[in-house]
Amino acid sequence: MEMEITKFNIDAPRWDQSTFVGRLKHFFNITDPRTALVSEQELDSAKQLVDSCRAGSVPPGTSTEQLHYAKKLYDSAFHPDTGDKMNLIGRMSFQVPGGMAITGCMLQFYRTVPAVVFWQWVNQSFNALVNYTNRNAASPITLTQIGVAYVTATSTALATAVGLNLYTKKAPPLVARWVPFAAVAAANCVNIPMMRQQEILNGIAVTDENDNKLGHSKKAAIKGISQVVISRIAMAAPGMILLPILMQRLESFAFMKKIRFLHAPLQVMLAGGFLLFMVPVACSLFPQRCSMSVSSLEPELRESIVNQYGDNIRYVYFNKGL
Repeated sequence: MEMEITKFNIDAPRWDQSTFVGRLKHFFNITDPRTALVSEQELDSAKQLVDSCRAGSVPPGTSTEQLHYAKKLYDSAFHPDTGDKMNLIGRMSFQVPGGMAITGCMLQFYRTVPAVVFWQWVNQSFNALVNYTNRNAASPITLTQIGVAYVTATSTALATAVGLNLYTKKAPPLVARWVPFAAVAAANCVNIPMMRQQEILNGIAVTDENDNKLGHSKKAAIKGISQVVISRIAMAAPGMILLPILMQRLESFAFMKKIRFLHAPLQVMLAGGFLLFMVPVACSLFPQRCSMSVSSLEPELRESIVNQYGDNIRYVYFNKGL
């Protein structure tokens, strides 16, 4: 056991991250909503164990399972770039409890404009915090830029939701139920790029396969952010598209008409069921450590890499964020 522990690489992925199944196992692990209930003390202890393992000084008697669990807690609560503890609401492990409550309420209270405005505002506030928490920390963002991103995304969501709500007054009831998803998708296309605008404006740090920094690339930033937008929309899509169909069917039954006060809690629970699977699935669509061919980079950066390394480096790598 001692030999096994001393050779243990705490940062090596437990599952192959080049495959979808490997990434899915990884994200099921770190988005586990139960980790959101772990105490601050236990999280700090996990970080201490991870840091000790990196330094090659694992406490005697530590098992590989303890190291795997410590890394699970570390990945769920600490930022991959900075190692700083992330706020609870912004962690991916909080996406199920936080997202299920907001999604369920958005889908239930869609009929009146005040309800639409309130729940879209709550959702965008939640999304803004999640996007800021999971940004690429190598690209700092000012409070002014955060404010502009938040206001722009919230305005987009509200304009989409209220506008479509009014437009679908004469449409079939199911169409009106899909308005919240349209608003969420539109806002994601604005919120994430705006919150991470520094990466687009100044580029994102790219490295070789051994993590040696090669420069900054705007094209890499655009690729990474685009993948995050797609992932976030995919995360919400099944629940927000299929759940309205299910609820419309259920609400046609006589027993459901007698328990209208339970419709909202039911939607919240069903939304949680969708998110429990869709959060890790959506996070797994693209590798966390994104790659890009040198030939696709900006001419200046491409020339710099070729002049320095010749044809030895064909791909660059970067953290796309979540």
